[in-house]
Amino acid sequence: MAIRVLIADDHEVIRWGLKELLKGSDIEVIGEAATGAETVEKVKTLRPDVLVLDIRFPDLDGLETLVKIREEGLDTRVVLLSTYDYQSYAARAVALGVSEYLLKGAGRDEIIRAIHAAAAGEPPKVDSRLGEVIQAMQSKQPIEDDMVQLTQRETQVLRHIALGLSNREIANSLDISVETVKEHVQNILRKLNVNDRTQAAVWAVRKGLV
Repeated sequence: MAIRVLIADDHEVIRWGLKELLKGSDIEVIGEAATGAETVEKVKTLRPDVLVLDIRFPDLDGLETLVKIREEGLDTRVVLLSTYDYQSYAARAVALGVSEYLLKGAGRDEIIRAIHAAAAGEPPKVDSRLGEVIQAMQSKQPIEDDMVQLTQRETQVLRHIALGLSNREIANSLDISVETVKEHVQNILRKLNVNDRTQAAVWAVRKGLV
């Protein structure tokens, strides 16, 4: 049975190229979308097995688009395909349950493998871009600093802050409530003696947490 795929990218040439690339495989392109809003509507109506999603759109970015898809109660598997190799994008992708994060320079075999893995519900490979970020986000390795004593959970939350995640994204990633995240953030800022999340993130990077 063919894997039904929706391609969402604001550049027509990219959508055309992906369709050509997937010809001759067991992957069927059932639709295209050029904006974030159109992507949400197409996912609702077409119910693809896998959504191949760009990061940047004229209206919403790809991750904001994915948030709206999840708010609709849709659990479509997602492969992000982007020009941008940003760790913060990868971390947000993990929090939103993205199956794989590929750069647009990826080859045909790599893209097809990613779509197959997503359709099968397989987690990202440990040595993949998302796999490395997942390891960093889930790590419970304590901070070695005699002046700062963070709990394991506070250390995890601080790693997420350093990766650029919002409170809601941190809550999704760690399966805790947003209110609990807020409490941890306040404790972290107090223990680090800093005024905001940016300063906390800088501290975390200097300590090699991410």
